[in-house]
Amino acid sequence: MPNANNWQGNVLRDLGGAAPGGGRRPGDAAHAVGDHSLGPDIPAPGAPVPDAGPATGAPGQPVQAGHQRQERPAAAPYTPGVRAPRSTPDSRPVVDDGLAGAVRKPRHGEPFAARAAHALRRIVSSSAAREVTEITRTAERLQQPVTTGRQIAVTSIRGGAGKSTVTALLGTTYAHYRQDPVLLVEADPALGSLPLRLGSQSLRWTTGDFADIVEPQMSLLDVTGYLVQLPDNAWLLPGSQGRIGAMLDTRAYERVMVSLRRYFGVTVVDCETLPAEVARVALSASQARVLTAPATLEGVASTYNVLEWLKGLPRHVIEGTVVVLTEQTPRAGIDLGKAAQTLGSTGASVQVLPYDRHLAAGGAIRTELLARSTRQAATRLAADVFQLSQKRR
Repeated sequence: MPNANNWQGNVLRDLGGAAPGGGRRPGDAAHAVGDHSLGPDIPAPGAPVPDAGPATGAPGQPVQAGHQRQERPAAAPYTPGVRAPRSTPDSRPVVDDGLAGAVRKPRHGEPFAARAAHALRRIVSSSAAREVTEITRTAERLQQPVTTGRQIAVTSIRGGAGKSTVTALLGTTYAHYRQDPVLLVEADPALGSLPLRLGSQSLRWTTGDFADIVEPQMSLLDVTGYLVQLPDNAWLLPGSQGRIGAMLDTRAYERVMVSLRRYFGVTVVDCETLPAEVARVALSASQARVLTAPATLEGVASTYNVLEWLKGLPRHVIEGTVVVLTEQTPRAGIDLGKAAQTLGSTGASVQVLPYDRHLAAGGAIRTELLARSTRQAATRLAADVFQLSQKRR
């Protein structure tokens, strides 16, 4: 019988399969299914970071832990002195100069007539006060202090479901409302689009590179020297430099995420699509999960199958999952209400990211050009996901 308390190991065993007789297959992501960790010194979700000192928890201060290092088994590939030093990679542009010239002027998320109608209603309607009250309440939820860094994984069943877009919206929302540093990690080395969505101009160090560099004694200033700086005290660690063949294995991912958790109040991870191995590890180690699905029959059906599987795990797994239905055309081809009801029957939360002309055009997301309904949906999603992550300490 699976150990109900060890849900991380059950996730990896059920998704990846186990060897005959209950043993792990070579290359399986979990290092010890029978305990409560993802590796020799990888803490379970909600467990304290090894050798952690008192957490600050104060807004504006990075969550810090002690710098003592646990002894690693001799076979661990990342022991200092064993890892081969990497040469400094060259900086590369996110978008080729030739393609950059082909980009048209970005459009506003909604037509001018709709924006004018919203403005008029705010003037003549009594709903303005209610809207301000709701915004204030949401901001208070987003600004709650944390005792240990919260990690939120975003993935999907198929490409083109909007996971990089949702990751970017979540990360920029947290960075806008919170005072502690926010990190966005791209755990999708297969030519992911997160740097482009965030408006980054060039890339140098990747998640795989950083796994060979990060050490417990590093300060926040040391760490951010390898990251891409974004507005509002946010930082990006990209998955690749746009080259086909970039690699990121589970050991490298685990090392990066455990090492960086104490520096950032919230980390949002743009994962590979399921059932990729790194995505499975990211889902198991996070405090909250977001599954993006296109608002189509195929997208809803495949996501429902995954949620049904999650129902077989401990209850808090499905309860800590939010499905985001992304409208990629002005009118969805399905009844969104019925789709949300069906998906919600599994115990997961369901939200809708409405169609937005600015998002649909691709490229860098400019928050001032987003439709009002998109900004509201993104803020509400960020607050709900953050609340779920707080329940898993």
